[in-house]
Amino acid sequence: MDQATALPEATQAAVFVQSTEMPADSVVIQGVDFNKPVTLDSLLSTFVRSGFQASAVGQAIEIINEMRSWRLSDEPMPTASNVGEDEIDPKLLDPEYRASVKCKIFLGYTSNLVSSGLREVIRFLVQHKMVDVLVSSAGGVEEDFIKCLAPTYLGEFALKGETLRRQGLNRIGNLLVPNDNYCKFEDWVVPILDQMLKEQEEQQPLEPGEDKVLWTPSKVIRRLGREIKNEESIYYWAWKNDIPCFCPALTDGSLGDMIYFHSYKNPGLVIDIVADIRAMNNQAVFAKKTGVIILGGGVVKHHICNANLMRNGADYAVFINTGQEFDGSDAGARPDEAVSWGKIRMDGKTVKVYTDATIAFPLIVSQTFAKDIQHAKQ
Repeated sequence: MDQATALPEATQAAVFVQSTEMPADSVVIQGVDFNKPVTLDSLLSTFVRSGFQASAVGQAIEIINEMRSWRLSDEPMPTASNVGEDEIDPKLLDPEYRASVKCKIFLGYTSNLVSSGLREVIRFLVQHKMVDVLVSSAGGVEEDFIKCLAPTYLGEFALKGETLRRQGLNRIGNLLVPNDNYCKFEDWVVPILDQMLKEQEEQQPLEPGEDKVLWTPSKVIRRLGREIKNEESIYYWAWKNDIPCFCPALTDGSLGDMIYFHSYKNPGLVIDIVADIRAMNNQAVFAKKTGVIILGGGVVKHHICNANLMRNGADYAVFINTGQEFDGSDAGARPDEAVSWGKIRMDGKTVKVYTDATIAFPLIVSQTFAKDIQHAKQ
């Protein structure tokens, strides 16, 4: 059979579809040019134009810098016509006050990230009062204290569980934690639990103005942060800088094990979660603007997002995790799903970075929060 000597019109039409004009503000893809001197700053400045997850990292940097720079003075002054004369707080008319009101930043992270070297990045942010509220899982609390007592080591993902169990080594991904570390943690934390129980029984107030002891997860973390007396600790700096730390699943880890053993050795300690949900939600409700940075998923991600539901959603959101949305998991959910619940505002600025937070977050911090320290040293 003879082949056609001319290209069929249908084939040509299928391949050479006419393009529409790209908008004038379209970003042109262009990566780093290693023919020129390259610094970390110049490298990361190309990410937003590189595509794929590099662009997501670039967008995260832009959103975090925007949430950090926002001030109430950026917003229109309230007037009787748009608020109602009786509802105007006189403070909101004071330019100096308006310039002092910042976006409240919530930082959430899962326990594995404190087990990793990301702990030092989080510690830096808390040490310099760059975030306002912390939310972690139980491991994200206890691993910080355990690292003050003994180190975590680099291993391999492929190490055999049976062999490690016989050696008394616990594996977290490719990290190794000797079981002795948890024994040291027990020796340190149990006397503190004893003292907390004593204060509860004697009804000694924990804070000025309180009538009686009411232990909550956040107050437990605050006490442990005070007791650790170690500047390497996230929660030492949270205590010192009065940054609230919430952990709705405080018993889901080694700290829960210690509380369990303590309930037999010296029973009676009560930790109330009701006061903490009020305190956590009010952090969002009374904020003029909120930004959320969430590393990982699960309870920490939902706890922060649900608190922001109480104010009709966060204004900024950066999610960093490897979860996919196809199984309906909270970790996998994109910011747009949270918009549907009212946990992020419909006009909020958001991005999800699909990558390991131990890779992405130090890079992001280098171009955002760490700039404050770099400028101060110049």
